[in-house]
Amino acid sequence: MDDDAGTPGPARPEPRRTEPAQPAPAPAGPRQAWSGLPWPVRTAVTWSACLLVVAAGLWLLGKVAVLLAPLAVALAGTLFLTALLDPVLVRLRRLRVPAALAALLTVLLLLGVLVGAGVLVWNLTASQFGELSQQLDEGLQRSREFVTSTLPVSDQQLDRLIEQIRQGLSGSAPDPVAGARKAAEVAGAILLGLVLLFFLLKDGRSMWHWVLRRLTGPRREVTAAAGRAGWRTLGAYSRGTMIIAAIDAIGIGLALVVLRVPLALPLALITFLGGFVPIIGATVAGAVAVLVALAANGPTTALLTLAAVIAVQQIEGNLLEPLVMRRQVQLHPAVILVVVTAGTLVAGVAGAFVSVPIAAVLWRVLDTVQRCRSGEAARTAEIAR
Repeated sequence: MDDDAGTPGPARPEPRRTEPAQPAPAPAGPRQAWSGLPWPVRTAVTWSACLLVVAAGLWLLGKVAVLLAPLAVALAGTLFLTALLDPVLVRLRRLRVPAALAALLTVLLLLGVLVGAGVLVWNLTASQFGELSQQLDEGLQRSREFVTSTLPVSDQQLDRLIEQIRQGLSGSAPDPVAGARKAAEVAGAILLGLVLLFFLLKDGRSMWHWVLRRLTGPRREVTAAAGRAGWRTLGAYSRGTMIIAAIDAIGIGLALVVLRVPLALPLALITFLGGFVPIIGATVAGAVAVLVALAANGPTTALLTLAAVIAVQQIEGNLLEPLVMRRQVQLHPAVILVVVTAGTLVAGVAGAFVSVPIAAVLWRVLDTVQRCRSGEAARTAEIAR
């Protein structure tokens, strides 16, 4: 028996246990960095980015609107007149007048009313301008004495203020070349508006039906409903504004006639035109009437004129406007002021005229689309149940 059989041999080294290699930490990417930010920071960054996108879009839209201001104003004014004259066209069509002839007669009726009103006002008031010049001088002198006697303002300070205003007006006088270019743009916009008015009256409904035929499914129903709502709103606004402006002009004109203020008819016409610019237009027209009354007949007549203007505007704003306009074109006064200011900055007086109906129509269209989508979502949820 071998002696070495029981003796243990040299100890074998145990195999070394290798720990599994740990993966290297992945570099922090944008998602990990975004997730690591506190939620107030993420919210602030998201809202800031949205505001920047909206501001950039509005800026780009404003630049395009400024570049295409004559065309945009002509289109908006044409749509406004089309909605205003549409009942006349409908009555002519019911008398079986051809579409082209009915549209032409409607445009000629509009031109006849505008030209006739201008000629009438000129014939009735042309003789009063010379007399008004002398009355303005006397009224301004009385106003100057009234200001210097009641307010802590000396004659020298008043003269200095008047001179500064005169220099500012002369310094901001338009360039003759720019004025000629502007006149050409206005004439072109008026001509374009008349041509577009004829075609919209003649083929407007067929154009709209052509657009609807190109749509399919729910989009056709939503577009049709939004178009009907927008057109009804534009028609209600145009006819209601014309009625309210006419009532304002008649009321203030009668007050000026009773108070024997000169140029009562032109002032009534200014009041009528100012009625198409909500809030600001009526205020400016009333201020012009009060200034003419002050210059012509003195402070007492001016105060009475101011009382008459305020009374007529209060009756119009609290009674006539809710009755005529109803709820179809309701906009908050703050929204109206912002819209009128924006329209004036973009396209001047014409922009002030067309800005409010554009805003009213857009609001009604968006509201109709939202309601249609809400109705579809409700019907889908009901079917799913």
